[in-house]
Amino acid sequence: MVESYLSVGGESISETIIERSKFITRITRISGEDEAREFIERVRKTHSDATHNCYAYVASEDGNVIKFSDDGEPQGTAGMPMLDVLRNRKIMMTAAVVTRYFGGVKLGAGGLVRAYSGCVAELLNKSEIVSNELSSEIEAEVSYDLYPLFLKYVVGKKVKVLSSDFSENVSIICVLPRLYEKEFCDGLKDYLLGKVKIEKNKEYFFSY
Repeated sequence: MVESYLSVGGESISETIIERSKFITRITRISGEDEAREFIERVRKTHSDATHNCYAYVASEDGNVIKFSDDGEPQGTAGMPMLDVLRNRKIMMTAAVVTRYFGGVKLGAGGLVRAYSGCVAELLNKSEIVSNELSSEIEAEVSYDLYPLFLKYVVGKKVKVLSSDFSENVSIICVLPRLYEKEFCDGLKDYLLGKVKIEKNKEYFFSY
């Protein structure tokens, strides 16, 4: 399993005119193939009158789950060039759709490759790119008087506090990179002189 991967942070859109054809590019973060298909279908419905709705996606953290379509453009001139851009940038868990409204001027195979790959590359340049790291969610339980010290300990560290529950003691849920888990937990125990209870809940990818 990979320890980290890059993806876009959300959904973005751009529009450009190339030789009188209108190209509308959409890129979005996905959680898997089902979400990629839903995104593609949504774009197709939005632009059901378009000449082409070409797409490419990478639907796994390791880049091994992929799919692309030229949607009627000459083979190899749209979907694969779009996918190549995602792969070359090492962008995973991301789908891209380029919608084309034909403007009457044929671009030729080379022109189409440049147009479709260029649209995706340009929008990626404008999009938020986030790092997703395999992370550990842990629960730390401390007494009320030690809670301020816990907050002081996490300042400046790559740790995200998700919630704090104040009952008999303070139970804090936080997430941090898995590779940093042992160092963080050992350091926290030393800092609080052992007066902390730590349990690991689960692992998942988290954006920092």
